[in-house]
Amino acid sequence: MNQTFTIKEKTKQIFVLLIPILITQLGMFSMVFFNTIMSGKYNSSDLAGVAIGSSIWSPIFLGISGILLAVSPIAAQHFGEKKSYEVSSVVKHGVFLSVIIAAVVIILGFFFLDPILDKMKLPIRVQETAFDYLVGLCYGLLPLFIFNVLRSFIYALGKTRVVMVILLLALPLNFFLNYVLIFGNWGFPELGGAGAGYATSITYWAILGMTIFIVKTKDPFCSYQVFSNMKGISWEKCKEILKIGVPMGLSTFFETSMFAVVTILLSKFNVTTIAAYQSALNIVSFLYMIPISISMAQTVLVGYEVGARRYKDAKQYSWLGIYLAILIAFFTGILLVLFRYQVAGFYSNEAAVINLTANFLIFALFFQICDAVQATAQAALRGYKDVNLSFIMTLFAYWMICLPVGYLLANFSSLGARGYWIGLTVGLLAAGIALSIRLIYIQKRKFVDVEIKEVV
Repeated sequence: MNQTFTIKEKTKQIFVLLIPILITQLGMFSMVFFNTIMSGKYNSSDLAGVAIGSSIWSPIFLGISGILLAVSPIAAQHFGEKKSYEVSSVVKHGVFLSVIIAAVVIILGFFFLDPILDKMKLPIRVQETAFDYLVGLCYGLLPLFIFNVLRSFIYALGKTRVVMVILLLALPLNFFLNYVLIFGNWGFPELGGAGAGYATSITYWAILGMTIFIVKTKDPFCSYQVFSNMKGISWEKCKEILKIGVPMGLSTFFETSMFAVVTILLSKFNVTTIAAYQSALNIVSFLYMIPISISMAQTVLVGYEVGARRYKDAKQYSWLGIYLAILIAFFTGILLVLFRYQVAGFYSNEAAVINLTANFLIFALFFQICDAVQATAQAALRGYKDVNLSFIMTLFAYWMICLPVGYLLANFSSLGARGYWIGLTVGLLAAGIALSIRLIYIQKRKFVDVEIKEVV
């Protein structure tokens, strides 16, 4: 990562970081895709079990990852300040926290997983598969959480291509392990859908092994010696990560769980509506990888410039990321609307499902633009380490606007299930506006004042 002087240089810098992050995100998305598709090829009960297990796991994983990814803006600011010792210190403490968090999640899962599944009143075979799938995933919690910390460290130094290569190398392994453990090929045990959980865990260990090797042996990472002197752990350093990370994690958790609640509320509609909603949501979630990747790059770049006290550059990166996300969301949204029937056809052969999915995708254009604004505005604020008020804003938008508006429109108007899409869009728009106003305030009041004081 280098200092930039023009908008053209900044745009190039964003893309240098963005493209590998996007490929990495798509790689992680593909692992879930392999789990679902290959379990479905085994049988429908295992497919349902893996889907249920994934729906329980996703909000937890994304929420906890949000906590650990706080290492990225903190380390980026220290990197901008040229404080190498502080960079290595925050990574060490992030690794320590990841071990603690993994242990806590495993203990909670031991006590609460069965009761949660029992309350869902699933068919016996589906419940057993969901349980076994999640148990299999538990073996990969520790490497996954440590990897997220090391990934944040690598991103903070601007070397995003390294993580991309690691993920691309791991994908064939994940596919192979799914193939042999789900179907029992080549002398391996036939585990069905549960095999997808074990395959993913083994892949996470392989990913962590490759990442540790690179961090310990390759420049510039090895110069930070993040694995040396792990005994000197300070609770104050852990609190710094948690202070930034907990609001980040909770914000991600509540956003993800909001979509899960909408899925539950839609269960009152017919099977065609549920299938169409899930298909449309899957398409939108896939395209969301673009703004979320922009936001990751944006957090690092803003944090780096703030650490270097180049506040004008931090401001330019903030808005450049937002404008870029809006432009791409508009372009992909237009394409999605134009080819909505063809895209919907990938998910179903039933005319009723295709037509309703295509109808839902018309709303995706506005949904994507609003989502792009709120994701990137929030990411810029994270680069400034301003997360507490951002979390409150998004929590209010998700749970006090999105859900109530969607519920009222879906149940007390002629819109039906389409009302939930409008509710989600309105809530995300409110979050985007509120976060953008907060960003303007931070840039004008706090950091401009700091810059003036330094000049004086």
